[in-house]
Amino acid sequence: MKQTPPMDAAVVTAIVDEAITSRRSIREFTLQQVPRETIQDILQVASRAPSGTNTQPWKVYVLQGASRQKLVDKVCSAHDTLRDNPSLRGEFQEAYDYYPEKWVSPYIDRRRENGWSLYGLLGINKGDKDMMHFQHQRNFRFFDAPVGLMFTIDRIMGRGSMLDYGMFLQNVMTAARARGLHTCSQAAWNGFASIILPHIGAGADEMLVCGMALGYAAEAAKVNSLHTPREPVTEFTRWLE
Repeated sequence: MKQTPPMDAAVVTAIVDEAITSRRSIREFTLQQVPRETIQDILQVASRAPSGTNTQPWKVYVLQGASRQKLVDKVCSAHDTLRDNPSLRGEFQEAYDYYPEKWVSPYIDRRRENGWSLYGLLGINKGDKDMMHFQHQRNFRFFDAPVGLMFTIDRIMGRGSMLDYGMFLQNVMTAARARGLHTCSQAAWNGFASIILPHIGAGADEMLVCGMALGYAAEAAKVNSLHTPREPVTEFTRWLE
């Protein structure tokens, strides 16, 4: 069998770095379909993520076509109902705390900067509840991406498995970039797990981790011009010698 010669280390570094650094949350996709084989390849590569004692806690549900649209319709309807009747919010609870109960600096500052950078770019003014609702609901339309992914985990698994899951999700997003695709990971779906889990046929012991939009970016869309900042290494690293 003919072996492929190893790639130059500098070339490999450039390719990997580009796939990681070019990843960003895309909030408007084209309607171009993604072949099933491509999705399968992405998930196969992503499955090489490390996990404690090789438990591999991830479960993935791929929604396309009619199954995707039916879920969009169900969740958007529930989202509208909550806007009109906030007292029903108790019926739509997240299975785990993605965000802290109490926000402190610098995290609340970064969160605010991110939110108002997005809304400012889209011309959504503070207090414009209708436009905020519309933009938030874009999550539940997968930002028009043709592929929706739902990720679940067995409830019996511990906190460490969520760390494993994060590495798997990062692999999915990086492998997608390597194939010219973009993603948007979405915790916004979590509050509607009571709708989502039955729709995808998840087992009674499964918990929704997050959703993700997958497809080709609408590069000219204004919303996709947002590039969120990152803290320099000197701010989050301490060298001990």
